[in-house]
Amino acid sequence: MMSFKRKLAGLSLTILAGLLCQLAHAANTPKKTLVTDDDRFMALRDAAFHDDASGADQHAALLSNYDIPSYVDYYRLRSRLSKTSNAEFREFLSKYEGSAIADRLRNDWLLVLGRRGEWELFDQQYPQFVVADDNQLRCYAQLSRASRQQKVAAEAKALLNSPKDYGEGCYSLVNALAANGQFSQSDLWDQLRMAGEYGAMPLAQRLGKLLELPEKKISEALEKPAALLKKGPDGTKAGKELFIIALGRAAKSDPEDAAEKLSRYSAKLNETERANGWAQIALQSALKLEPEALGYWVRAEAARFSQEAYQWRVRTALREGDWKLVKNAILAMPANLRNEPTWIYWLGRALKAEGKHDEARQLFNGIADQIHFYGQLASEENGRKIGIPPGNKPVSAEEVAPMEKNPNLQRALRFYAMNLRPEGTREWNWELRKMNERQTLAAAELARKNNLLDRMVNTSDRTRGELDFSQRYPTPFNDSMYKMTQALGLDMAWVYGLIRQESRFVMQAKSHVGASGLMQVMPSTARYVAKKIGLGNFVPEQVNDIETNIALGTNYLNMVLTDLGGSQALASAAYNAGPGRPRAWRAKLSHPVEGAIFAETIPFNETRGYVKNVLSNATYYAALFEKKPQSLKARLGVVVPKGMSASDAELPDESQRNARD
Repeated sequence: MMSFKRKLAGLSLTILAGLLCQLAHAANTPKKTLVTDDDRFMALRDAAFHDDASGADQHAALLSNYDIPSYVDYYRLRSRLSKTSNAEFREFLSKYEGSAIADRLRNDWLLVLGRRGEWELFDQQYPQFVVADDNQLRCYAQLSRASRQQKVAAEAKALLNSPKDYGEGCYSLVNALAANGQFSQSDLWDQLRMAGEYGAMPLAQRLGKLLELPEKKISEALEKPAALLKKGPDGTKAGKELFIIALGRAAKSDPEDAAEKLSRYSAKLNETERANGWAQIALQSALKLEPEALGYWVRAEAARFSQEAYQWRVRTALREGDWKLVKNAILAMPANLRNEPTWIYWLGRALKAEGKHDEARQLFNGIADQIHFYGQLASEENGRKIGIPPGNKPVSAEEVAPMEKNPNLQRALRFYAMNLRPEGTREWNWELRKMNERQTLAAAELARKNNLLDRMVNTSDRTRGELDFSQRYPTPFNDSMYKMTQALGLDMAWVYGLIRQESRFVMQAKSHVGASGLMQVMPSTARYVAKKIGLGNFVPEQVNDIETNIALGTNYLNMVLTDLGGSQALASAAYNAGPGRPRAWRAKLSHPVEGAIFAETIPFNETRGYVKNVLSNATYYAALFEKKPQSLKARLGVVVPKGMSASDAELPDESQRNARD
């Protein structure tokens, strides 16, 4: 190997002189600080989220002059919440009372108080929790009341309907109500069946202990249902209930076989138990879009339904065109569900199918002025297409000026600049609570000035009387979008409607599954489309380039639209869930259905909401672009079974279908 001296000898004297000069300069240059204060703050935040109290204390000590001291103090406490004394919580709240981060800490403190069972202090602090969006705290609040021998079973049952969100607070509430007799054995079995529906095994095991069931029995019902179903129910209450839970678990893969097992052993069950068994099978069959689900729901009439079951009974009836069951199933819902715009609209449709036009119109009137999917459909039912409401006076520079001086909004902008979106959104929304509608529009304009289009949209969406659709439905990169959609023959209103739902115009947005950019393109999709359209030398990093992202996203959207027969409803679903799934959902159709029914009966919660929002957005964008009212119903179209042309599909008259039934 050549020696170091010989290598140096090979260098020109000029190069060597240059190197020596650089070394001399570096030796005389003061060393830079290894981290900025912002870097140190990020390290503090990371330590807090990893419960690293020692690390958090070290970082906080070096941030004594940081310009956001409340968050420095918060993250220091956040790193050791369970060990923080009530005095420390009080000290923080006294120092920062009225701020967004104080409300966040009160949320944390209330959870600690709930776990400790310190109900007197909990009851003092809970009414001061402003955001009040924590379901566990709602459970702890009922638990506190129960500890004072108050009757809370009805409120508790309304809360305890989504096992995936329970956490320690809600389980503790179930436990306490079982112990003091406010929850019966039937109530506990209802909870266990819901846990089975959600596949919440840890919760199911804990509920099983309250029912004095061996863990092995719970595991068998949830994880090995076939073995239990083969044996059938024994004569005990527990044996029959576990059989019912096993029916639901088995129906996830084979509803027909589960139905056969229930029919075989139905004589061993009473009427309510049989109905509960059919409800378990009906829900899983409905989620698979099986037409047999309708018959299962009819047999489940006397069942104790979960929230999911109430809704899927209506969706099954919609898909099969049974308007009588649609009406009866909605009327049987708990009030909190029945009063949602979704079910107000479909109840109106069911009444209209019965010829009760005045009653239907009254329901439609109640939601027709609301700016969302079912508000638009209700407006069309009343004979009005969807236009852009008359605009109010645009906010002036004088109205925006106070927003630019608002310390909370400025703190939010600072966090957004640091890419700390949760903190930024917390501060932003906290300040919006105090604003009237003109001020809200001015805050939205401040977001526009700072290129935070997602904040602009979400902020402007809050107003009800003062409306600015240029804020709600922006059109950034219009030239690029116009050129690309024109070249593809693609509806630009639909593309903008999709982007508004996908990324809210956050250019650097990245989903939890890896989708990137304005149109949230997946890496594998990007590679596939790049190859198809001849985008040479494509590398994954290009997906975040605006022009490239638009090119990839619009081309892919056009591909799935063509593949799915030109249906925007199907293609929107494909963009979110992959093209295979909407093809499978369409394949389950036995007859044409209107697009709104197809959208409402999509089995995936995220995709169902996504399709509705995209097409609602697109309808407003089209009204903006074309400057005339639009039809959401026409955009949704009719979804037909594979092999049938949409132009050949005729939907049956609702009143005639109902009369035949």
